[in-house]
Amino acid sequence: MSSNRLDAMEDDSVKTPDVLLQQVALGDESAFESLYDAMASRVFGLVLRVLRDNAQSEEVTQEVFVEAWQQARRFAPARGTAASWLLTIAHRRAVDRVRASQASQDRDLRVGIKEFQDSYDDVEENAILHDETMRVAQALQRLTAPQREAIHLAYFGGYTHTEVAELLKIPVGTAKTRIRDGMGKLRELMGAA
Repeated sequence: MSSNRLDAMEDDSVKTPDVLLQQVALGDESAFESLYDAMASRVFGLVLRVLRDNAQSEEVTQEVFVEAWQQARRFAPARGTAASWLLTIAHRRAVDRVRASQASQDRDLRVGIKEFQDSYDDVEENAILHDETMRVAQALQRLTAPQREAIHLAYFGGYTHTEVAELLKIPVGTAKTRIRDGMGKLRELMGAA
């Protein structure tokens, strides 16, 4: 055999993924390029089968080769081939991406459901509050004018019995009686409805 042919055979053996990965572990950038050229399509194919999305598969493939560059020293030829090592990393990364994506979707779904329930509860609460407000307003109209005025000041105005009496220019006892009797009548009217 000619020496050129023998050199070509040695170059071919140097280009196996196992040898290339060992050279990558030593920081050989050209070996990394060759490793990428030799393995990128297989890594991408595996990742694509798991993710079923081209853009994400490209990202994960890039992450796999970045990890291979950073972790090449961890490759142990006695435990398997460089191809199986890279494909294992690729599979793990792809599965992690699926899990992260699923967790994100689940989280978004939970948040969406909660927001929908909260908004539904708000609408329901507002409707109930509106109905109750209407019932109270109707019941208030059935009170005597002095009772209605005293209750408005005490409950809607926030005044004390003494302040209600001063504002209406009536004795405190009369103010208390109007409020007490008016509230009793309101309870009766609201209970009947």
